[in-house]
Amino acid sequence: MSTILLTGATGFLGSHLLESFIKQGLDVIVLKRTTSDTWRINHLLDKVKIYNIDKVDFKTVFSDEKVDVVINTVCSYGRTNESLIDIINSNLIFGLNLLNEAIKNNVQTFINTDSLLPRNLNDYSLSKAQFADWLSQRSEKIQVINFKIEQMYGPKDDTNKFLPWLMNEMIAKTDDINLTSGIQKRDFIYITDVVAAYDLVLQKTMSLPKWSQFDIGTNIFTEVKEFVLILAGEVEKLNKSKIAYKLKFGKIPYRKGDVMIPELDNTKLIGLGWKPKVTIIEGIQKILKD
Repeated sequence: MSTILLTGATGFLGSHLLESFIKQGLDVIVLKRTTSDTWRINHLLDKVKIYNIDKVDFKTVFSDEKVDVVINTVCSYGRTNESLIDIINSNLIFGLNLLNEAIKNNVQTFINTDSLLPRNLNDYSLSKAQFADWLSQRSEKIQVINFKIEQMYGPKDDTNKFLPWLMNEMIAKTDDINLTSGIQKRDFIYITDVVAAYDLVLQKTMSLPKWSQFDIGTNIFTEVKEFVLILAGEVEKLNKSKIAYKLKFGKIPYRKGDVMIPELDNTKLIGLGWKPKVTIIEGIQKILKD
């Protein structure tokens, strides 16, 4: 059984990964900050070993523990007015320090969480791409698996992301909900399907090369407008109130450089035996039941 060092365990993806690893009986070491909000994983804290990384350095963690696999899910999107330095520290410098210590201590595998956004779209995507460059360059010294994820969604997501924000607006019965025209397409993937990809690849590390990169997505591209209308329909059923007429498509412009349809190729992941299982309607229903 592998010992996993998990970063970002208090976040959306990290918390769902931790839940899955604990259910499988894996040994997990969690890195967090003393200021981290642990609401997503409070029920799991007594089942893992925790290091507060603002109190203990990486060198101490790796000298105290025999780590087989590092899984890095830490990121800063820059959505809450973080400075450029904060974004780079989270997405690049933190990862480089972690990678360097993992190599020094003969860790078998480093699994990273990356983005499918174009490299130069914004500070977030550039810093994530730069870290992926370093991972590829260092993969001769440690096995690296880089996951590039599309539009994942599910329960316990950050409220400043699009879907939770929109759902809250609908449930709060806001008068007008201003949106773009919504013709941009996204590959909406439910969080349990993302976790299943990590679980599968974790089981197959021994058969993978020193450098692997996988796109995680359903390969089904849905217009944002269609997704929003599906969500509105499910909320209407739940609350027995009309919502669709409040959706003002085209009232706000697209973000600069907004991607109209992402580039994604999930054939390598499919080839390993992974398959997405949750449809958009099923995923939305699951969130609304939580």
